[in-house]
Amino acid sequence: MAKKLYVGGLPYATTNDELRDAFAQCGEVEEASILMDKITGRSRGFGFVTMKDDADAEKAIETWNGKDFGGRKLTVNEARPMEARAPRSDNGGYGGGRQSW
Repeated sequence: MAKKLYVGGLPYATTNDELRDAFAQCGEVEEASILMDKITGRSRGFGFVTMKDDADAEKAIETWNGKDFGGRKLTVNEARPMEARAPRSDNGGYGGGRQSW
């Protein structure tokens, strides 16, 4: 069964293909993606790699967690589901101040 890994500490210039190639040393990679900032279009310095099976995922964690990749130390672990966030109350972007009429 496929297992998704979180990969943090990526150099900002890393491409999806470079990430895929690095993790392919540990087994078959189904998907590799780096998250990009919506506004700037630059890498956010982390991404996700989906390994084809659990054994390959464990090997990838052992191989890459804490290791240097392009001059930065990687954090690699099993990805956790995103937690629900509380709704934001931003007052419509008007500063939230009190109005006196």
